[in-house]
Amino acid sequence: MHILDLLKERGFIAQVTYEEDLYKQLEKEPTKFYIGFDPTAASLHFGHFIPILAMMHMQRAGHIPIALVGGGTVMIGDPSGKSDMRKMLTLDDINRNAEKIHRQLSHFLNFSDGKALMANNADWLLALNYVEFIRDIGVHFSVNRMLTAECYKQRLERGLTFLEFNYMLMQGYDFLELFKRHGCRLQMGGDDQWSNMLAGADLIRRKEREDAFACTFKLLMTHEGKKMGKTERGALWLDPELCSPYEFYQYWRNVSDQDVSKSLSMLTFLPMEEVRRLSALEGADINEAKKVLAFECTKIVHGEDEAQKAQEASAALFSGGSAMDEVPTYAISRDELEADSRLTTLLNTSGLCTSKSEARKMVMQGAVAIGDEKVTDIDTLISYEQIGRDGLLLRRGKKNYVRLIMKI
Repeated sequence: MHILDLLKERGFIAQVTYEEDLYKQLEKEPTKFYIGFDPTAASLHFGHFIPILAMMHMQRAGHIPIALVGGGTVMIGDPSGKSDMRKMLTLDDINRNAEKIHRQLSHFLNFSDGKALMANNADWLLALNYVEFIRDIGVHFSVNRMLTAECYKQRLERGLTFLEFNYMLMQGYDFLELFKRHGCRLQMGGDDQWSNMLAGADLIRRKEREDAFACTFKLLMTHEGKKMGKTERGALWLDPELCSPYEFYQYWRNVSDQDVSKSLSMLTFLPMEEVRRLSALEGADINEAKKVLAFECTKIVHGEDEAQKAQEASAALFSGGSAMDEVPTYAISRDELEADSRLTTLLNTSGLCTSKSEARKMVMQGAVAIGDEKVTDIDTLISYEQIGRDGLLLRRGKKNYVRLIMKI
């Protein structure tokens, strides 16, 4: 199957430029393509997961991914989908984040023997002569056309700085530089980048008189129209220190029944026959499909061993098995417990609730349990003896757990 057909079948593709020509290009030779990752944080998150999976599919089909870290563009900030100007990072923060992202991407892509490349646009953007850049590159960009781009239209009413207005030129220039340096002919990314990507492909066609292409991916949305990959605590991070393999597993184990099919298709490498079989399950049987989804997603991000541990820990919550050690824990000292042993305090400090007021509300609504027993008294206290050597399981709702243990 042609790689574009595979990506279409699995639900990735939103828009493509010169589609017939791109089919021919990908058939003709191993094609270099790139996806950008701005180092705004020390870890990639679920928003990057679909582009990463697309890169993995493309690499498996024999094409050569270029992971472009936006060490230069991050100093400006992409206005796409943003209502406010991005917070400025220091150069040290940017470099530190870029290095961590490099290490994370190495988990997903094979960078040996030129099978994938890593680049940083700081290498060419930070040394630009502004007058030369505006003369040589800016002349190919129409302000009238730029203002029709969705990424700018959303910001014009609230205010768009000239700094941010430069972002499209910078991203277009990235594509041109990658074409010159590595022969890159295709940019891929989220559908919110469509205008920026068109500008880059058009710049190559104008300046180099060569074919260049753009392809965007759909956002994975819930059946309610919300972005997937958001938790009550924020982003679903791909770094195990920010989101444990167990938490990652539980997120996918608990997706809505209506979201299982597209999640299996886009977020796993299971054959589509198996995806369709699992997606056809109904009633209680759909839980088996959710277990497969959670395991496969966790395996891709954290490895098979961690996925297995997370699966066993999830099962242990309902059976009390030995894998309870893998359930997220919160360690408290005897002094801390003696100072404040209220259940509502522990729900807050352990992270099960975002505040003490939320903890009180959850308890009063009957949404909290200690072990298997539901609690409705907001004055409930937790004793050292209850926690004991084995720990004490606290639960909020049906899907959120933490095991209290004593600090040694």
